[in-house]
Amino acid sequence: MLDVKAYIPATILLVGCAFMLNMRTQSRVPLAAPLEGILGDIKGYRIEKQTIDDESRKLLGNTDYVARVYYKDTVPIFTTFVSYYDRQTQGKTIHSPRNCLPGAGWEVLTAGTAVIAVDGAQHVVNRYELKHDREMAVVYYWYQGRGRVVANEYTVKWNLLRDAAIAGHTEEALVRVMVPVNPPATTASESDIRRAVAAADSVGVDISEKVLHDVNHALPQGRLDPSKVAFVSAVTKAP
Repeated sequence: MLDVKAYIPATILLVGCAFMLNMRTQSRVPLAAPLEGILGDIKGYRIEKQTIDDESRKLLGNTDYVARVYYKDTVPIFTTFVSYYDRQTQGKTIHSPRNCLPGAGWEVLTAGTAVIAVDGAQHVVNRYELKHDREMAVVYYWYQGRGRVVANEYTVKWNLLRDAAIAGHTEEALVRVMVPVNPPATTASESDIRRAVAAADSVGVDISEKVLHDVNHALPQGRLDPSKVAFVSAVTKAP
């Protein structure tokens, strides 16, 4: 009788080789709509566009991006950043804010997730509380593309390899919403600080829902063949 389990290691090796091959030969997938349309106008806010210098763009390796600060009068209320990759290859993949924010001087106070609801669906996104000197901020970020919204970095990497092998394309966006916490007085109580964080959270959830919706319309809507996904999952999960 044929022992199927004996062939599992070889099958995994073949799938792994397909991953590496297609990471190099995948197709570029253009946006369905310009990123400039993402939260391009919101009533009651003044918008200031931010730019990334050429050297930083080379390090990021992204195809396109949009970065904005949204003010009420002269007070910055929140910022948005959407970085799009029409394909991801070795050395040119999405950089996680989990690594970039501490590198920019932000101390991570808490790291967790939150759930936001968009178009009748619930999505898990990352939620961080940050501190930089006397400043505090709440950050929401996630990875969006190929029909998915993902928070977990390990899941993102697995999806990247699997989609490169199966679909031959890895287009994806990093989406980030950052809300400064209205700075409380230095003598503020812990309850005052938590109220300020809760107010920032309220803005962050509302804006994240709007941005996720707009990003979904800007991205190409490529999806995987479910039968192929099921095959790969069965192979990798076999005992």
